[in-house]
Amino acid sequence: MATLDDKILGEKLHNYCSSSEDEGGSDYEDSRSGDEEGNMPSVSKEKCEPPPINNWSGSATNTGPKGVLEDWRRYKQLEAENRVELEKERVALAKKLTLSVKTEREEAEAKKINELEDELSELIDEEFLMKYQKQRMQELMSQLQKVPKFGKLITLNSQEEFLNSIDNEDPKVTVIVHIYGTKSVACKTMDGCLQVLAEEYPTIKFCRIGADVTGMSRHFRVEGVPALLVYKGGQIIGNFVQLATELGDDFFANDLERFLIEYGMLPEK
Repeated sequence: MATLDDKILGEKLHNYCSSSEDEGGSDYEDSRSGDEEGNMPSVSKEKCEPPPINNWSGSATNTGPKGVLEDWRRYKQLEAENRVELEKERVALAKKLTLSVKTEREEAEAKKINELEDELSELIDEEFLMKYQKQRMQELMSQLQKVPKFGKLITLNSQEEFLNSIDNEDPKVTVIVHIYGTKSVACKTMDGCLQVLAEEYPTIKFCRIGADVTGMSRHFRVEGVPALLVYKGGQIIGNFVQLATELGDDFFANDLERFLIEYGMLPEK
């Protein structure tokens, strides 16, 4: 069996040559080689090289046997330290896995706690939503209470009343003014429909004024009526003339309502 020195310096194989062998054996080898010279082919005497030494990453200041033994001891020491570190990691991992493993009873209790937390979270969310909804309803109600309410069709008898009904009104209020002609059938139908809508939309101000009172031309008094002018914040946002061509002479409140909703003059219910 090969020794440590053999491992480091190279094992003695069958073709290993050493100059440290006893020189006394050379006569025997010479006579043996002379006897066999006729039968054996001549072998050139070449210097035999030892087999390659095993790789070693360490460093040694002494390449002799003592240095080799010192390196070997250092190697075994590092190997032992490495085994200790690996054992520590293995123990730590085992403890971690042991702590993460739960029994069936512990898992059932954890599941029950999670379910209770979810139910409590849902209750809190519902209570918050109900509270928020109630608060928003109160805000909307307070806003609606601040907005003026009308609920009827108002007749304007002069240009001054016409201007005041627009300029002096709350900016949040939509004002719809019907300019009518006394001889138009469609204008009478329009007045009836606006009265119905005024009751359904009490926060919208519905008014009517004669075309002759506003100072419109005779042509407009005949051809332009019924006309609707829509204002908000003192600015005109809608101008509809000759509505008889759109709605006819005989129409209903829901027809006029759909028309105004389509153009964004009335809010959708």
